[in-house]
Amino acid sequence: MASASESLSEPYVLAHTKRRLFPNSGGSQEYAVTDTQFSTGRWLADERIRADVIEELAPFNRVKIGSGFPDLVGVRKLEPELLAVERFGDDPPLIAIEAKGHTSNGLVDTERGIVQAYNRLGEANAAYLAAPADAITQTDATLARELNVGILGVSPDGAVEPTIVPRLVGHRSSEATDAIRFQASAQGVADKSFGLNHPKNYLGYALAFALGATQNEVEQTLSRYVVRETNSARQGAAFLGLVDDKLGRETLAPLGHEVVRFAQDACGGVEAALETFEHWKGTRSRFYAEAPRWGQLARRVVFAYPATQLLVTELQQLHEWDNPEPTLVELVTALHEQHPTFTVELFIRGTASARAGVLNEDGELVVEALTDGNVYHSPTVFQLKAMLYHVGLLAERGKEPHRLDPETDSWALRTPV
Repeated sequence: MASASESLSEPYVLAHTKRRLFPNSGGSQEYAVTDTQFSTGRWLADERIRADVIEELAPFNRVKIGSGFPDLVGVRKLEPELLAVERFGDDPPLIAIEAKGHTSNGLVDTERGIVQAYNRLGEANAAYLAAPADAITQTDATLARELNVGILGVSPDGAVEPTIVPRLVGHRSSEATDAIRFQASAQGVADKSFGLNHPKNYLGYALAFALGATQNEVEQTLSRYVVRETNSARQGAAFLGLVDDKLGRETLAPLGHEVVRFAQDACGGVEAALETFEHWKGTRSRFYAEAPRWGQLARRVVFAYPATQLLVTELQQLHEWDNPEPTLVELVTALHEQHPTFTVELFIRGTASARAGVLNEDGELVVEALTDGNVYHSPTVFQLKAMLYHVGLLAERGKEPHRLDPETDSWALRTPV
């Protein structure tokens, strides 16, 4: 981070603020992205953003909220000292940050930052101006109170203290804000969302969970009948909505209960169903062909995943536009035109280098960068695609990014309509 002797230009103000408000970005029910204008490594004409600051600000994306693009947007339950009210429903609020720092003439345009933050409140639950603490005036504080905008004072040593705290408000939902909320949810596309590429492993976790009285028994049952990678199976089951831990302990979600009911109907009981699963250990055959009834159930579960619905809809549209076998590059390019924020979150790794290569500072897609397989998110192009193959939605299975040729990797629907 910037030393005390360094001027608090906007990137440094923002990095300190992100570390304070989103200390575990990407953790449970927490996710934040920084606007792409900060990804280039250069800010003022004579100032380069230090590499560690860029890494602190990553991941980058362009998210439209209200009338513009906030410098930082994220989802997290904030501490009481940062808000005028402690609670706003069960879901963590969506927060927009506008940062202002010292410019080349030493001035800080705090008033403009407050107005920009106010313009985000139509689609955010809370909005803040973050600025050097010594630049915040009494006039700024009065204006912020009138507009219900929070003010965060940032010190050169990295301390961030609230000067004005906002009230949480309701908001209109938009596709861009939904994409950020999706990433912060239990189903968001995190780095370890899908560690296994066969849907039977996630169905099997729901069955083992229903049968086991303790977590140790669940893991033993799963390892015996389905798969040994119990942590990956548990995490994938959560991402597919089969289990959840909203109450502080893991429980079967409604979709998980449906898997159990299906097992009782199809096999006469959960244990009998698991004995069937034991025969599929290590198989590479397409699941819907090897076990048609279970394959249909898996298809229902995988299709309920929001990312699946978006992909199938776009692939059907490409089919109607006479492109029945789009490559990965073609799919991402087309998807980004209609759903830019969600596309980046779904397909592109969250590292600074991947996002900065694929998006320019204005948030526009750099199509040439999409030819590099290493910029892609493995849980999407490998595991999720493999599951879509197993349940009969896609014609080809997925590949690991380092083995991927995005210009030939086909994303054709198996059965377009």
